[in-house]
Amino acid sequence: MPDKSDLPQGTLDLLILQVVAGGAIHGYGIAQRLQLISRDVVQVPQGSLYPALHRLEYRGLLTADWKMSDTGRESKFYRLTPKGRKQLKKEAASWLRLTEAIELILKPAGGSR
Repeated sequence: MPDKSDLPQGTLDLLILQVVAGGAIHGYGIAQRLQLISRDVVQVPQGSLYPALHRLEYRGLLTADWKMSDTGRESKFYRLTPKGRKQLKKEAASWLRLTEAIELILKPAGGSR
């Protein structure tokens, strides 16, 4: 089982936007999807997830509607707004640039470790 990893500051919003880009989804579903896709490395506690969702909704990057979930309970389902799609594209490009630069720095000279 992979070690759980703390997310670098600011990446949770990016990951949430990416998951929600796939279609309307409730908060618990977002947490499950992140954990599944990351092979259990990314585990977001409710105490971090829900404040992030509220922050993204307040910033106009997400919108939400109350609907019945598969369990028969009413849940808040989140969707990206056009502003959220634009922000996701911008943040993803920035993240990819940064990770490529870090990879170059961490790569040993001459290609051997």
